[in-house]
Order: sequence, then structure tokens, then C-alpha cells
Amino acid sequence: MLKLPHISQCEELRRTIERDYTSLCEKQPIGRLLFRQYCDTRPELKRCIEFMDAVAMYQLAPDEERRDCGLNLLDTYFNNGVSFCLTNPVKLDYRVIQPRLVAGCRERLEQSPCKDSILRLQHNTISFSFCCLLFLPFRQPVTKNTFRHYRVLGKGGFGEVCACQVRATGKMYACKKLEKKRVKKRKGEAMALNEKRILEKVNSSFVVSLAYAYETKDALCLVLTIMNGGDLKFHIYNMGNSGFDEQRAIFYAAEICCGLEDLHRERIVYRDLKPENILLDDRGHIRISDLGLAVQIPEGETIRGRVGTVGYMAPEVIQNESYTFSPDWWGLGCLIFEMIQGQSPFRKRKERVKREEVDRRVREDLEEYSDKFSEEAKDICRQLLAKDPKERLGCQGRGATEVKEHPIFRNINFKRLEANMLDPPFCPDPRAVYCKDVLDIEQFSTVKGVNLDPTDDDFYHKFVTGSVSIPWQNEMIEMECFKEINIYETDGKLCSDLDVNRPNPPPKRGFFYRLFRREASSGYSDDEIEEPSRL
Repeated sequence: MLKLPHISQCEELRRTIERDYTSLCEKQPIGRLLFRQYCDTRPELKRCIEFMDAVAMYQLAPDEERRDCGLNLLDTYFNNGVSFCLTNPVKLDYRVIQPRLVAGCRERLEQSPCKDSILRLQHNTISFSFCCLLFLPFRQPVTKNTFRHYRVLGKGGFGEVCACQVRATGKMYACKKLEKKRVKKRKGEAMALNEKRILEKVNSSFVVSLAYAYETKDALCLVLTIMNGGDLKFHIYNMGNSGFDEQRAIFYAAEICCGLEDLHRERIVYRDLKPENILLDDRGHIRISDLGLAVQIPEGETIRGRVGTVGYMAPEVIQNESYTFSPDWWGLGCLIFEMIQGQSPFRKRKERVKREEVDRRVREDLEEYSDKFSEEAKDICRQLLAKDPKERLGCQGRGATEVKEHPIFRNINFKRLEANMLDPPFCPDPRAVYCKDVLDIEQFSTVKGVNLDPTDDDFYHKFVTGSVSIPWQNEMIEMECFKEINIYETDGKLCSDLDVNRPNPPPKRGFFYRLFRREASSGYSDDEIEEPSRL
């Protein structure tokens, strides 16, 4: 079911792809593997890779072990003042690390295990410019037959969400279906296309990833990271007493902070942070989902828009003032408050109150804290829920760094958190279903009075783009398909897909293709029809 395209089909890709080390050998998962395979064939380059891996392990070391880890690294690669040469694999020249750099790095480590001591040494010395031949996802047709569809997981704004599995690899995903007639009736084309394009841009461990986009006769489908652990709203209100203990809330807040940082790095403001949009995976880590209201802000510009959910919108959003990323830090404050208190800061659970009154509370009232909050928890909520965005934590010039430096996160090693090396405080039971019973999920009514016509095809064409590069590559690696198709030689000869002088053999035709082709070309007698039917 999976087969690499012939090398002749990749020539345009080779001409247009970014040919730099960061793009090919760090961002692209398959490119990273191919680069390492190449370096394994060259002893001097293999040594460089080992050094880079050692630096990565230093960065991820717990604070109490970082000093010893750094000194051990220096002793291994720069022992007794011997200079370690780094090779440029393209130009085949060498760069000698000056002993004074090593001595300065060792001195800083001895005084204090600064997190960036070794990293600074690495940046001063490593400048690979290697570019390797990289096969990005070949555009196989992606249709509903690419997947097996399973039970309904929940309901979205335009249709249901169900579990699905890629037939070729066995990888499980969640399929978010947008019914075409419902999208058209509610004029949701721009919102759907915006969500799809933003999901394509973001590659974060803390934001759901888009792997495929395809269509059926009746629906547009987004194939996303599957999150089996339910949403935070369910866990806050349906798992015993409302709310979490503070340490659990702070762990989730740290991961959400990392997700917002990744979004803001791409200049995307999320604008809809609330418990039902934060999902847990089967290990207990969280991801931000539902990016329908997110928008990308051009460099140096601000935006306006009264967009979000009542009770979670920041004062500047309610008042239709210009903003950049400040609403997301307000949303984080609301979320931390709700996780600890068991209710949102400006509206009680199931309280019936007009929207205007909630908006007034957001603009004018101060939130009230119970004895569930420690002093540090109160402090971070007050700073995040500052009415004036200029005084709000996260909005004073350094973004997520300001939030991460708050004392409440002192026990969170963010490097290890980002590397998925910290254990979550709660692990979902794989036998449990953390959502409403499927029978309780409201069924969508039939959309009447809406007809699909050729004028909709332009929108569908922009939406349906098949597989998304980096999630596709991760799937190929995770499910070990890459090992099976990444073959260079057979019997001492280049594989046919890598040999420019040997075109790929035509695909083998199945039994039914040959059967019906024969029927179409020559016709059948009654006896001839019976024999294939017995087969």
C-alpha cells in the first residue's frame, strides 16, 4: 500500500526544497534520520553527531545533575586540552575548537551549572551545511478508503468526531467531519479553511497536529492527533469533587504555556482558551485543540475582533480594542483559576446570567479566591487576570518566558517537559471512556434547503490537500514503515525507484481488474461467468 515514487518524480522537489541544515536535518523527521545514516558512514561525522547528542542530554539533565553532566561532556570530548575537530560534511574542512572556549565553559560550569554554558559552546562551533536527498510525503490519493472508521468520540461545531485508523500503517487518529451542507448553511467556509491552514503551520507537542485533509461526498475531513483521555472540562466536573489539586493544575498550566509559546512563535493568537478545548492523551499529557478562532497576526501589526467564549474573553477583546497575544495569557489565568477552584472566575457553575452581566464582571470585578489557592497560585492568577494588558504577565515584552519564570513553576524543568520526559500527575485508564456516553451525544439534524453546486469546488480544492508533511513523516517512522521502504540496493544494484535508467514497473493489477477488463473487451458466455463466481 505504500511505495516510494520513482526518483524522476522527485526532481522538482529537489530543486524547490530549502537546502539548509536546519530545515532538512532538524525539522524534517525523515531528513534527520537520513542525515544520521549518512554520518554513520563517516567516522569524523559520527563523532560530531555523538557530541550533539551529548549536548542535547546535557540540556535535558535535571538541575541537580547538570553540572556533573556538563563536566563529563567536556572531559569526554576535550580531555587534557586536546582540541576536538568538527567537520563540515560538504566542504570537507575542519573547525578547531579553541581551548579558551572550553576553559571558559568549564569555569562557568564550576561556578554555576548555567543551562546554556555547553549550548553556547555548541553554537560557537557547529555549523553543518549538509543537504541530503529527502523524500517528503509523496501525494498518494487520500480518501475515506485510506482509513478504517470506528466509534464516535464526540461532536464538533459542524459534525461528529470519530476514531479512525490508517489502513496502510495502523496508526490511530481522530477524524473531525465537517458536513458540507452545514458548513455552507452557516457560512463557515472561511473559518474551516482558516483552522485547516493554521493546523498545517503548527508543529508542537502541545497542540493537536493535522495529519490528513480529505473529502467524502458529504463531508470535509480533518484527521488529527487522537486524544483518548477526554477534555479538561470533563475531568474538572465529572471526576469526583470539582477541580484539581494545585500540583496537577500547575502541570497542565505549564504544558498549556508551552503550547501557547509554540503558537505565538508562529505569530498565531489562539483566542478560545477554555477547559473543553484542552484534551488529554492516553498518557495524561495535554494538547490545545479546536483552532477555529485562531488567527495569524502579521509582523508588527495588531488585530481587533470580539471573538471567543463568554466568560473567557479578555477585557480588551470585549471592548473591541486592538491586541496581539494578550487574550491568550488572560485565558490561561481563567483556566488556572477554574482548575483549582472548580468554577470559572466570573461565572459560577450552571449560573443563569445574561451575557452583558458576565462581560461587566470581566471588565470591572476582581475574582475571589478560596482557601484552595496557595499564595503563589493567587499571585499568578492575579498577574494573568490583570485588566490592563500592559500590566498582564506574558505581555511585558518576553512572552511565555515571563510566565515560566513565575515561582509557581519552580519545580517544572521546562526542557524536560518539552521533551516529554516528565510524568503527568494523572494517567487515564485505557479501559475508561472520559466523555459523555455516545447515546447522550446529540445527533445532528438533517440540513434542509442547502444545495451543493460547482461554485463550492474552489473551496473544496483549497481544503483537500492530502497528507501533511511532518506528521506523515512521524507516522512513517513511528509505525516502522520507513524501515521497510527505505532500501537503497537489492542484489548489489540500486533499487528501481532510485535508478534513473530503470523506470518503475507498472503496478500489478488485481483479480477483479483483470476480470472486469476481460468482460469489457470480449464478453462472457454463461459458463465463463459461473467459474469466476465460484472463485
